[in-house]
Amino acid sequence: MEFDGRNVLLTGVGRQGQVGEAVAQAFARRGARLLLVAHHLDQARERADALVASGYQATPFAADLTDVSAVASLADDVRTRGDGQLHALVHVAGGFSMSGSVAESDPAEWTRLFAMNGTTAYLVSRAFVPLLRATRGSLTFFASEAVLPGASAKNRAAYVAAKSAVVALVHAVAEEEHTNGVRVNAVAPSTIRTADNVAAMGEKPAMVSREAVADAVCWLASDAARAVSGQVIAVR
Repeated sequence: MEFDGRNVLLTGVGRQGQVGEAVAQAFARRGARLLLVAHHLDQARERADALVASGYQATPFAADLTDVSAVASLADDVRTRGDGQLHALVHVAGGFSMSGSVAESDPAEWTRLFAMNGTTAYLVSRAFVPLLRATRGSLTFFASEAVLPGASAKNRAAYVAAKSAVVALVHAVAEEEHTNGVRVNAVAPSTIRTADNVAAMGEKPAMVSREAVADAVCWLASDAARAVSGQVIAVR
């Protein structure tokens, strides 16, 4: 799972202690040139500066990934500053909330979670798949254990529906881009041991480590998974 000389774009890497930080570190250790995207440039720059200080290569970018024009501009910027090539994209950006029972839920929360999860995944795919075709690269999404068979959607219908849309996108793009050599997969982790989750819920034995999730993501993006596409991989 080496990425020497390969450009890897990661979205959702803004905050320290979150899974995006661990994914960035895992790719950096394997030699990737990282293109880090956060909603705010200062957050992306903080993550990039920390990696550069450790001897790795990282460039910060900022974009509102729910905005079609902003994502198109980001793709143009990456094409210009990333020597025109993109070998892998990992879409970590998204969000979670308990929306409550459907009967008592707020429609605004449904819209917000679809924008953060489904819309961002769609717009990123639309903008960056053409770049990935040139390198026969890979696209990896973050789904959730909540979309796996037997999982409960109780009081979190908006989140489960939004992540289910991400899974539908995985299957669609994997089939559409198969002949172009672009692979598309998703990880579906259980609750990840992030700073936010530990602060909200405390330490729980069932949490999966950020590093375990990062290793699964690196494998999916690597040549070792060259024959794997259209899959949703549980990480527990």
